[in-house]
Amino acid sequence: MLWIKAFHIVFVASWFAGLFYLPRIFVNLAMVAPESLAEEERLLLMARKLMRFTTLLMVPAVGLGLWLWLGYGIGMGPGNGWMHAKLTLVLLALGYHHGCGVLLRKFQARTNQRGHVWFRWFNEIPVVILTLAVILVVVKPF
Repeated sequence: MLWIKAFHIVFVASWFAGLFYLPRIFVNLAMVAPESLAEEERLLLMARKLMRFTTLLMVPAVGLGLWLWLGYGIGMGPGNGWMHAKLTLVLLALGYHHGCGVLLRKFQARTNQRGHVWFRWFNEIPVVILTLAVILVVVKPF
């Protein structure tokens, strides 16, 4: 079980590294001047590759988490309200990941309507999700 936990942590950390950086690319894309097509294409290429890689990291992170939860019963039974809260955060992270894909497609179609300041705030969401998830897992406050 410790190997599964270790690899779960590695994949979650790697997945979130992608979720931290992808919106930073969106900030830069939102700031590209309309005549800078080469810069826009370079940033879109980076964003597409990072989105693909981040998705590949998400799959084992979620799979190993399910293995720990269902296979070993971690967080089941009375006094494990923290797990329900953590699972809610996992769903939010999955939704955020999906939202990044939607935003990337909008940039590719040149239909993005949001400015760089919005993306700077959007970039903070995975930091909050990860911080709360770690607190829930380590402290188990309820």
